[in-house]
Amino acid sequence: MSARATATSPAAAQGRRTGAHRGRARLTPRAAVLCFSMFVVAAFAIAPARAYLDQRAQLADLQHRQAALTEQNRVLQLRVADLSDPLTLERLARECLGMVQPGEIGFAAIPKGRAPVPPDCG
Repeated sequence: MSARATATSPAAAQGRRTGAHRGRARLTPRAAVLCFSMFVVAAFAIAPARAYLDQRAQLADLQHRQAALTEQNRVLQLRVADLSDPLTLERLARECLGMVQPGEIGFAAIPKGRAPVPPDCG
């Protein structure tokens, strides 16, 4: 056989070349631009995403604090209403301040062998 007869056509040679490089991925300019633009978009999206998550956590914390303060406010309003009652004021004046009505005689009981326990005036 002659050298001319063993030579293959350009199409067959090209097919052999692509078959040899089939396992390797090729990066085209279009793919490179796409990858670079995706990287830029991701880099610029990190800061706003982090800020959003921080603000969401701060909002949850503020809502928790608001619920606790609302409950504390409710308890204090009940205490104000209780202290506006004349019977409560008289009881506190007698127990905490040792006051008596005119004409009454006040006594203080002191336990034997130990110090007296102050009343709960809170």
